[in-house]
Amino acid sequence: MTRPLTNAEENPHAGKGSSVLLDIGDGVGAIVLMLPADLEDAEIERRPAGEHHPGHTHFPHIAVVPRATPDGTTNYSAVFFDVPEGRYNLHVIPDGPARLSVEVIGGEVTEATWPS
Repeated sequence: MTRPLTNAEENPHAGKGSSVLLDIGDGVGAIVLMLPADLEDAEIERRPAGEHHPGHTHFPHIAVVPRATPDGTTNYSAVFFDVPEGRYNLHVIPDGPARLSVEVIGGEVTEATWPS
């Protein structure tokens, strides 16, 4: 039996660049999440508020990756791009409870910090 790939193995370039391209505009925004280091490689899923399907991962999800900052420190983040306007619940997949709820507005970047 083979083990699942870590994000670093599956996508070795994630978090290595100095920027992330976001295509936002009419009816479409983005979510930038700051997370604790212990969630590195975890997958964060976004579901429309009110949706609950434990164990299903057909909703968009993105890995938590380390990103170098200009001052030499490291931040851990997950960036959802191309997000339709609306309210979303965020959680660790496959079946973690919703830990954060955010509102996305078209043409804007919603910034949030994962609760401790």
